[in-house]
Amino acid sequence: MQTYLKWLLLPTVGMTLLAGCGQTANKTATSSPASPTPSTSASTAPAASAKTANEPVELTFYYPVNVGGPVMKVIDGMTNKFMETHPNIKVKPVYTGNYGDNTIKIQSGIQAKQPPDVAVMMSTELYTMLDSNAIIPLDDFIAKDPSINMKDFYPAFVEDTQTGGKTYSIPFQRSTIVLYYNKEMFKEAGLDPEKPPKTWDDLIDYAKKLKRDGHAGLEIPGNDDSYWMLQLFALQNHTDPKVNLMSPDGKKVMFDQPENVEALQFWLDLSRKHKAMAEGIIDWATVPTDFIQGKTAMMVHTSGNLTNVKNNAKFDFGVAFPPMKKQFGSPTGGGNMYIFKDTEPKKQAAAWEFVKFMTEPEQAAQFSVGTGYVGVRKSAFETDTMKKYATSFPQALVARDQLQYAHAELSTHNHGKVSTALTNQIQAVLSGTIDPAAALKKAQEEAERALAPFNK
Repeated sequence: MQTYLKWLLLPTVGMTLLAGCGQTANKTATSSPASPTPSTSASTAPAASAKTANEPVELTFYYPVNVGGPVMKVIDGMTNKFMETHPNIKVKPVYTGNYGDNTIKIQSGIQAKQPPDVAVMMSTELYTMLDSNAIIPLDDFIAKDPSINMKDFYPAFVEDTQTGGKTYSIPFQRSTIVLYYNKEMFKEAGLDPEKPPKTWDDLIDYAKKLKRDGHAGLEIPGNDDSYWMLQLFALQNHTDPKVNLMSPDGKKVMFDQPENVEALQFWLDLSRKHKAMAEGIIDWATVPTDFIQGKTAMMVHTSGNLTNVKNNAKFDFGVAFPPMKKQFGSPTGGGNMYIFKDTEPKKQAAAWEFVKFMTEPEQAAQFSVGTGYVGVRKSAFETDTMKKYATSFPQALVARDQLQYAHAELSTHNHGKVSTALTNQIQAVLSGTIDPAAALKKAQEEAERALAPFNK
């Protein structure tokens, strides 16, 4: 993965709108345990809300677009609807590029003491933002606001909003990894289009049979989101559903466990041994394009591309849980909504009203229907909007149903260096320059060095 200049290690690489949903391209490379202790005093903001209810407030709202589809149009529509119902709060939406570009712009603002008032950022940026003392906890807002119920949000999405007993963001633009498959190609290969592969062995068998007539049987992206994909296979290869690539406090990683080595070997074998897909590193943005254009029969990709595929594929397609080894599993992906520290209390209070509105059940349902991201609240699926959509397009429920097997995406202190250490080694494996065991051992060592300051 690319990581940052100054805050980062390498230059940013611009990406298309089909960039990843779980993506951490250009993640922050350095953070320091010597940074100021994160503020825990958001208690003045709710009071400010009452005092300034009739005062006009203008908010700057940063958000990224990392999948294909009309996300910008949906965001603008939701923002306009908010301003219609909150005439004293003006929100200026600022599209900032992909997740990496978005984080660079936000960090530049933090350094200049001019952050946005509210933003969608990767869920994995939690520790980076805390180490930068850049965000406020939301617990006081939540406690004093009976209109929001955190238990209504899916636990798999809440998992990466919290640390140290506090909540620092609200789930918004969230996803899991799913399997997309071309039902017409299934029929042509003699496969039942209503029975997608359920196990790793099935996936190998199906992909080999589907690799015909000039198209690939399967594509799995291996560039900027490669650690996210490895995390998928790793979760599926453990017998303990609580095992992940990192500790809950973001201070340790477990990259070189035997199950993870087996997972990476499986990914490599799909191309090198079984010839079920192209060898080497397949680009994240290319995969959905290839699937839509009929160049691959199956793809493993973010559920955030669901609306993009629905709107552009000229064939009947299915969506399923990614095939399992020992258990089903997927890392969650996407972004949460954060409120920033270096803004006025009245702006923080107004930003909370905006965050709350954007994640209300009806808005969550509209956002899901319009983009393909998962409705982040259980009640969103009880709205007429979602019920009608799910009835006509049941594929929309797959990612939601998978949340019972989902866990937080890789997130640690010094996340840029940690994730880059793993990404670089995965790509080396896929390129054929190192074996999985040696690669993950090296990634573990590099990550431990990056995390050493946080484990004193």
